[in-house]
This record gives sequence, structure tokens and C-alpha cells, in this order.
Amino acid sequence: MYQPHRPQQPPPTRLGELLEQVKVEFDAQASRTNDYDHQLAAQIHELELMKNKIYLLEQTHLNMKTGYVEEIARLRHELEQRGGPSQGSHAGPTQPPPPAIGHGPANLFQGIMAGAGQGGPGLAPPPQEQSGQPGMPGHMQAQGPPGLNQPPGPPHNPFAYPQPQGPGINGYGPGAPQPTASPGPVKHRGGPPRLGGPATPQQSQANPYPGSPNVVARPTPPPNQNQQIAPDFQYTHAQLELIGNSLSELEPDKLPPHLKRQGDDWHAVFNPRVQRRLDVDLLHNLAHQSVVCCVRFSHDGRFVATGCNRSAQIFDVTTGKQVCHLQDHTTQQDGDLYIRSVCFSPDGRYLATGAEDKKIRVWDIASKTIRHSFEGHEQDIYSLDFASDGRYIASGSGDRTIRLWDIQTDQCVLSLSIEDGVTTVAISPDNRFVAAGSLDKSVRIWDTSTGVLVERTEGEQGHKDSVYSVAFSPNGQHLVSGSLDRTIRMWKLNSRAYGTPAGGNPKTGECVRTFEGHKDFVLSVALTPDGQWVMSGSKDRGVQFWDPETGHAQLMLQGHKNSVISVAPSPVGGLFATGSGDMKARIWRYTTEYNGR
Repeated sequence: MYQPHRPQQPPPTRLGELLEQVKVEFDAQASRTNDYDHQLAAQIHELELMKNKIYLLEQTHLNMKTGYVEEIARLRHELEQRGGPSQGSHAGPTQPPPPAIGHGPANLFQGIMAGAGQGGPGLAPPPQEQSGQPGMPGHMQAQGPPGLNQPPGPPHNPFAYPQPQGPGINGYGPGAPQPTASPGPVKHRGGPPRLGGPATPQQSQANPYPGSPNVVARPTPPPNQNQQIAPDFQYTHAQLELIGNSLSELEPDKLPPHLKRQGDDWHAVFNPRVQRRLDVDLLHNLAHQSVVCCVRFSHDGRFVATGCNRSAQIFDVTTGKQVCHLQDHTTQQDGDLYIRSVCFSPDGRYLATGAEDKKIRVWDIASKTIRHSFEGHEQDIYSLDFASDGRYIASGSGDRTIRLWDIQTDQCVLSLSIEDGVTTVAISPDNRFVAAGSLDKSVRIWDTSTGVLVERTEGEQGHKDSVYSVAFSPNGQHLVSGSLDRTIRMWKLNSRAYGTPAGGNPKTGECVRTFEGHKDFVLSVALTPDGQWVMSGSKDRGVQFWDPETGHAQLMLQGHKNSVISVAPSPVGGLFATGSGDMKARIWRYTTEYNGR
């Protein structure tokens, strides 16, 4: 019988087996690769955790080190007060003397913040030798700008000026341990005697100063004794005369309650020699990751801006919360890049920042983008100020120039050169003048419409060291300046009594008041918007309020643990901000017409 042919299945080939093996091996390798990826991700996460822990340990170490150094310095100072030997080989100052500086690429302000936080920057004294010829006026490099617009409204008092009412920012919704008192006056270096101990009957006087009824009271004799002993907290008339405006010499423990204010980590002492007219309190403590180089309020007083390493921040004044963080991630500069100056536009829409990379950036706050960028300075930019019309920005740099920038045309419309580094600039309230302080100890004032130097402070009345801060009074008729010579000076400006000189030497400003009392460099000065108080911040870590009419210090505030680099009053009054080398900014409230507690 016929059997039909059935096709036979082909035997498996060697090639098929190899392909199957390759597939199995590929799947195994893919599985192992996934395992490796998971392990790598876990290790990276672990490294990040280790990195954060190391960073926290480093911060803790730095804070502990700073605390130890401060405690050693305090104990050493107390030992010297008691007449003991100086142990200079075992303890050093918390802030070493800053190095000398020059005009080269070296940072103009390095030194004062040595030992602060992450080794941030500070301010430094001038070089030993000054270049250039004193008395030479600045010159105009570019064509002068048109006259700046004058704000409306006349002044109301010798220091008052109406403040602009800007709409605010678009895009946003509505202390140190005290030294132990020594038994009696003990002389110490660098100031009047450290005062303490009981007063003798001859020293005790009753109410020698107005407004301070209990500062020096007539003591009552203890039972069964004829000798009169004053309470421990009271100073004698002679002791207060020695202290004068050096309010840091006053020990809070020796003051009656109405002459001091104490918080958790700060205290204020009030001058017993004058009537107390202020009260002060801490509102917000704003922590940063680096030294706070500058603070500035918006014109409506709702926000405060700070500048630190590589970024600027904006905080809500009411809540103390950060509402904006501005940082240029496109910058090519490695390492530290400190923002030296911040300034709001009058309408609150923009924030100008000046940095160590020689650039001025004007940020649109709502979008957090750079609206304008100005380049031209050859060294770090240390100071900025907006004109009250919002069109012009003045800048000062270590390259010895002051420049005026037009943000409508994105052009530099005025460039002024002097003989030394520029540390600070300010535009007058009516925009007619720009003032600058310099390492050569002078303050200069130019006419903004012509670029002509109309006034310069120098001579016997002038500062004896570099000027680090200037500020116009609210009515523009006075100017205050702070210097490394530890003084603040108030100048009556003559530039309004005459027109801009066509040639010849500029006029010399008249120093009408010198404020002395700080124990170290004065780094920042300002006037309150009503013109009633001069404020100052110093390397001695203190903030002082001064009466511009008398030159007397009203109060001294201590709270920062390092130099107070910047002070700024709120344009609407009642508040002020401070920035320090201790990596903190603070917002404070001050109240006038103190009526006692």
C-alpha cells in the first residue's frame, strides 16, 4: 500500500542554540545592570547624606571655635581689667587686624570679617601710601546726562523730606556675655577706665542729668552705719563724664531698669547723660549661609533685601519670611562672589545688585530675571544707589570711579575718576548731586547734570582715615559720613548756596558735628526718614543712635557676634535692619517718645 510522504522536521541547528544562549546571557546582563544601577543610586544617596553630615559638623565646629575664641578674648580682657598680665601668646582677638590693601586686583574689603562664619569678606583699611595728588577734582569721562528729575514737595523741617509712596514689589502679597565688674575703677588700654564698684559719699549725687532720675541717686545709710554706699548698679557723675558717648563702656548689670533693654541674645543701653527718647526691640532674626554684606528696605517699607555670597534675598518685613531668592547661575566666576550692595527701585519692581565680579545686575523681582546688566567697572563694585526718579543708578568701585547708569538706554552716561578706591556712593534726594566716600579720607560731591566736582571734605575738619559710608539727610542739606577713624561726621552742604562752579577748586564742606563713641571702624551710617536720628554700625559689633542736633549718643545696641557691616532704616520709619559678619541680618523696631516702663 502506498504511504504518503511526510516531511521531516529539520534538526535544530548550532546557530539557533547560539542565539538562544546569547539571548539568555543578554537578559542576565540586563538584570545585573539594573541591580548595579540601584546599588549606584543608593551609594550616591549615601554619599549625599555623608556630605550633608560633614557640612553640618563643619558648621558646628566653626560655631564652637568662634565661641571658644570669643570666650578666651573676654576672659583675657577681664584679666587685663583686673590688672593681670596679658596672655597674648595664648589668646588672640576674635577679629585680627585687617591687612593693608592697594589698587590691584586684590579685594578692597578683605580682612575685617576674618574668622566670621565661613571666612567671608569684610572691610579693610587703606594702603600705607596713597597715590595721586590731593585736592584734584574728578573729571567727566563721558557726556554728562540730562538733569535728573526732582521729586515734588518741599521739606518740612531741618532734616525731614517727604518719602515716595511706591506700589511695592510686583508679584508678592500684601547677646554677648558681660564682663564681671571689678572692685573700683581700673585703667585699661584704648579707652576710659572700666567703671564699677561702690561709690564714695563725695561721688554720689542726686539726679545730675535730665530724664534720668535714678541714674545717680543719693544713697541711704545702712542701719547702724554712718557711711553712705551707693547701690551697685549706679554710676557716679565723674564716671559718667569719663564714659561720655562710649556707651559700650556701660555695663548693663550696673544700670537701672529704665536705662537698659535686654533680649535673649541682645541688649541695649541708654545714655544716662541725656533724656531717654527711644525704645528698641528685635523683630526678626534672618539667618544666612554666609556673611551679610548689605541690607536695604523697599521704599514702601514692606520688604528688606540682603546681599551675601553669590545671592541676594528679599524678606517680608511683617513675617520675616524669605519671599525671593536671586542668584545668577550663569556667572563664570568660581569660589566666593559676594553681593556688596543692594538697592530697590523707587517703585519696588526692581532690585539692583553690585558684586565682586564687576557687574551691576538689575533684577525684575516678580519674574526673578535679570532685566539689565551693566559692565564697565574694572574692579569690585562696593556701593549702589537708585535715583528717586527710578531712571539712574550710581555705582562706586575699587577701580577709583563713580559711574551713573541710565536704565532706559542701558548706557553709562557719566564716569567720574578720583585718586583712590571708591567705597560708598549716595544720590541726593532731589537727584542734583552724587556723593562718594573714598580710601583717601575724603567725601566728594558732584553735580549730576555736568559732572563738575562742587564740594570736597578735607583738611582739619575732615576724616583722618578712609571713609566707608555716606548718606544724605532727607532734605539734602546735610550729609553724614562714617570712617575707619571711628567717627561719624555731619556736613552742612554749601552746594545749594552757589551754582555749580565753572572752574577752580571745589568748595570745602563745613563739619557741623562730630560723633565720637565707637570703639572701632565705623562701617555704615544712615539717617532715619524724619531726620531725627543718625544711625551707625561698627566693627565693634554695636549699633548706635545719635542726636544730630547735639552729637550725643542716645543708645548703643549689641546683639551681633561680629562686625555690623550695614545698617538701614525703613523709609516709612519705625524699623531698621542690620547685616553682620555673623551670617545674620536682623530687623529691629525703634519707638520714639519713650515714656518709661
